[in-house]
Amino acid sequence: MIRRSPRRPLLLPLVPAYSLALWLRELRLGTRAEPVQRLRFPVVSIGNLSTGGAGKTPLTIALAKALAQRGFRVDVLSRGYGRKGQRTTLAKTGGSAEEFGDEPLMIASEGGVPAYVADLRYDAGVLAEGDAAAIAVVGEQQKPVVHLLDDGFQHRQLHRDVDIVLLDRRDWSDWLLPAGNLREPRKAIHRASIVAIPADDPQLEAELRAWGWQGQVWRLHRRMNVPVIEGPVAAFCGIARPKQFFEGLEAGGLQVAIRKAFADHHHYTSAEIERLLAASGAAGAGALITTEKDMVRLGGLSSRLGDSMPLKTAGLRVEIEDEVRAVEGLVERLRLSPSPPPL
Repeated sequence: MIRRSPRRPLLLPLVPAYSLALWLRELRLGTRAEPVQRLRFPVVSIGNLSTGGAGKTPLTIALAKALAQRGFRVDVLSRGYGRKGQRTTLAKTGGSAEEFGDEPLMIASEGGVPAYVADLRYDAGVLAEGDAAAIAVVGEQQKPVVHLLDDGFQHRQLHRDVDIVLLDRRDWSDWLLPAGNLREPRKAIHRASIVAIPADDPQLEAELRAWGWQGQVWRLHRRMNVPVIEGPVAAFCGIARPKQFFEGLEAGGLQVAIRKAFADHHHYTSAEIERLLAASGAAGAGALITTEKDMVRLGGLSSRLGDSMPLKTAGLRVEIEDEVRAVEGLVERLRLSPSPPPL
């Protein structure tokens, strides 16, 4: 079993230096030495306090679908972490993670909305709004535009109308980088509009309220779609919190013979695939299983795995408890935002 300590006590002496860097950035933002740019249409940011995954991309996909069903033209603005290249572009379904990043490709394919990629999300938004204007020119019925900012809580160079912050027990009790995994201290939550917590941890909401949070709280249900596989399997992933993935597989009834965790956003090589196949065969595994994001990053290598041993994925879905009320509340916030000029 893989065990990762979220804390690194030996690095505590370096935390004050990191805190100073955060303070200096706040000063630059407060004095407008670091400018904040604004897009024409509303921006909803989905982010968290810590490094690594917390379910931001599945929530972004769920929210994109919910808003699209309510008549919005939704797009997602992403950094495209791990991609090679810096051009501002629209992620194309069937493209490679090296070109677009794994998360934009997942959002485009599963969310059914365009995902724009740029180092500066403002540039991605300008491209998205140009495409929306072009659609309006050719006569398609104009819909209200909403940008979703994936992993955007710390990307403060772009103005946002709503900030949704995912928070779980691990982040609530963690330390700042580099001793812990928090990119910002707990008090940064007060910048948020909505805090989203795991539905199975009601005590966290009580602690959050006692701490002083008076805003809206969403409760999220994480659902892992585990395929039915007879016999032992070899599980591998390159995500921030692999333990959750492996435990989810076992909770779904799989017999996990091998657990192999790579670094978050890992780009796989042929040699690694060969070693994985050899270890899986030696352990008696009859199938391989990974995450949807890893499948995107595997690219053409996935066919090599499939030729030697069946390769399956276990997808993660996020459901918002009382979704109708939650999303209608979000829509109302967007209606209260200043009206953008027409396309």
